[in-house]
Amino acid sequence: MHIDLSGSNILLTGASRGIGAEIARQLHASGATLALHYGRSRDEAQALANELGARVHLVQGNLEDPEAVTGVWQAALNALGRIDVLVNNAGTSILSSIDEDVATWTAAWQRTMNVNLLASGILSKHFIEHTLAGHEAGLPSGGRLINIASRAAFRGDTADYIAYAASKGGVVAMTRSIARAFGKQGVKAFNIAPGWVMTDMAKEFMDAGGEETVLSELALPTLTQPSDVAPTIVLLASGLADHATGCTIDINAASYVH
Repeated sequence: MHIDLSGSNILLTGASRGIGAEIARQLHASGATLALHYGRSRDEAQALANELGARVHLVQGNLEDPEAVTGVWQAALNALGRIDVLVNNAGTSILSSIDEDVATWTAAWQRTMNVNLLASGILSKHFIEHTLAGHEAGLPSGGRLINIASRAAFRGDTADYIAYAASKGGVVAMTRSIARAFGKQGVKAFNIAPGWVMTDMAKEFMDAGGEETVLSELALPTLTQPSDVAPTIVLLASGLADHATGCTIDINAASYVH
């Protein structure tokens, strides 16, 4: 089945590289009009926009800053006029060893929470308000919120990345709460939980000697690719799986069950 997203306006955060860039490609190939957020990677974002061509708007913003997050939403809304789908893909993973002093450790936690949880929460708030207003006015609206969580939300992470796991656990709980609270008003909310995905971060870890560690966790012989994650986003954005609202879809080669 070919999924047609023509007429759908989608805001995607963290779109310039890795999973985000591939999600953008597949959403665009399905006909969606996109507001693609990026943080610091302007050149990569512009290259992606040039690659995709029409129906693409770039939006810059530092998601560590709550005020900038609202600016991202407003810029996307100005560009698109209406937002049917929000994909909170942007995230960060910052080492915070228990051996660090409290100030350093706390700063790493705060940065992690700001990007992974608070920014997603602020954008979700704006999206819910936008969707509810359209629902009350009888306007057509996709109302689909897709949050990229992590297997770490369920199985935990290493000692140096407890903050990352905690932030993604918060994303899962937030998404489920939104699904329960606002479903009858037109909002559907979903979690995607990847594990290791072949991005720049994974490649650096594997090149440094961690390949066997990564592959040993998987039930499949190869590492998950961004192209393995993106089709599920397209499906959820289409409305064909609305009754899965509140769910978490694990795309991590069964590594979450280890």
